[in-house]
Amino acid sequence: MLLNFLAPLAGGLSQLAAAASEEEELFGDEAEGLFSSLGATPFWPAWSSVWEMVMRLLINVITIGIIVHAFYYPKAKRRDYYFTFSIIGVSIFLLIYLMGGVKLKIGFALGLFAIFGIIKYRTEQVPIREMTYMFVIIAVAAINGLATSVSYFELLGTNLIFIIALAICENTKWMKHVPSKLIKYDNVKLVAHGKEDELKADLEKRLGLKIIRIEVGNVDFLKDSAIIKIYYEPIMDEFGTIDSVMKTGKIK
Repeated sequence: MLLNFLAPLAGGLSQLAAAASEEEELFGDEAEGLFSSLGATPFWPAWSSVWEMVMRLLINVITIGIIVHAFYYPKAKRRDYYFTFSIIGVSIFLLIYLMGGVKLKIGFALGLFAIFGIIKYRTEQVPIREMTYMFVIIAVAAINGLATSVSYFELLGTNLIFIIALAICENTKWMKHVPSKLIKYDNVKLVAHGKEDELKADLEKRLGLKIIRIEVGNVDFLKDSAIIKIYYEPIMDEFGTIDSVMKTGKIK
């Protein structure tokens, strides 16, 4: 009787053990597959990609910092553009670098130049010098973000070329900047031919500037006024934005 009772119990236990072993193998395979899928992107290579991004971002920030702080700001003294150029440089780099996985084409980079190239601020017109620096900043950020297949040495060399080019162009020993002003002049008698010396002396006395050249524009005899453009020796080595605005605006 005892053997008859224990035989089914032993069979049930063996079936239970077989089912348990099958479940262990099933869940073990699933767990192993889960862990293997989680480990498809190893932890250390992820940190190496972060290190590469940090290095390229550091090169980008240093290059843009030199361009803005050493070349642009000493002459312009515009803190608003200083802020704009710095933020645009970092933003464009991160946008391009982090979107590199979607296989950006050259058209995307050129599109960035087109978008920022047609920017017109509502408050005032962007002077040509500021637009040129903005184009340079975008170019540096795009190169540092897209050129992931080149070495750090080549990347540093490319950034150094930008710095050297700006240093040469901003050097007053190579190219001297001659500022100009548009003036609404109130004595048309001195605008006549043969009175250039008197006109120059009168303008220098009024403005306190050493005038190099004078160009006469529109003359209004009814209002006894004329529009003239003067070129003069700069008092200090800086660029004024008001002159850039008045050159394109209308004097009434």
